[in-house]
Amino acid sequence: MSAPASPSHPGPRPVALVTGGTAGIGAGYAERLAAGGFDLVLVARDADRLAEVAWSIRERHGVAVETIAADLVDRADLDRVAARLADPGRPVEWLVNNAGFGLKGRFLDNDLEAEQAMLDVLVTAVLRLTHAALGPMVERGSGTVVNVSSVAAFLPRGTYGAAKAWVNRFGLWAAQEYGPAGVRVTTVCPGFVRTEFHGRMGVERTSAPKALWLEVDDVVDATFDAVESGRALVVPSRRYQVLVGAARLVPSGLLQRAQRLGRQ
Repeated sequence: MSAPASPSHPGPRPVALVTGGTAGIGAGYAERLAAGGFDLVLVARDADRLAEVAWSIRERHGVAVETIAADLVDRADLDRVAARLADPGRPVEWLVNNAGFGLKGRFLDNDLEAEQAMLDVLVTAVLRLTHAALGPMVERGSGTVVNVSSVAAFLPRGTYGAAKAWVNRFGLWAAQEYGPAGVRVTTVCPGFVRTEFHGRMGVERTSAPKALWLEVDDVVDATFDAVESGRALVVPSRRYQVLVGAARLVPSGLLQRAQRLGRQ
């Protein structure tokens, strides 16, 4: 799937804001949007890495790239990103809520503050940033919100899966609520993807079968296909679509045992 094309009429290029935009799936979205002629606002914690990625994208695609170094766990940082989204003088046409992380341990084995931080990034940030973006989008009658969820939303995967289940329900509701106003909301549920995500958790790729690993481009392609066709939710790859469908039929005890995948 090619990049979404920017409008051909004269004037400023459309802007896309991507959280977690310096690596993995977020970087894939940023690359594809820039290739389509979008200016970018990249949000991540590492200011040095942000600067490097922004420079690279500017050099290769000739678009403007703004950076916001922000930790979405920090409410003041989160509010700065929300303020950028809500600024009517600098409209954002696409919001990609991609930032996230997981915890390797089980609920009682994890530090409570780590659990809270994960909830803040996976749920609170999505809530507040989507709220900030939707106001201007609804007012002008156009805009796109992409929320990156996970197939974990359909499985008993502890608090991570519970948070992603919230993202799914929120996205499906928002698509119905604001679609008539001209705003597209698509929720993307990838499975295992070859990124830094699992390495940061201390999880080896051998913890899941090779056949279950997707490439970033698989997720990005599926996302833009879904947005263009108006689908509110997409599970990238046929293999995961089958697994999600089967999960609705498998006894919960077997699903509980299957959740060990990706934790070793």
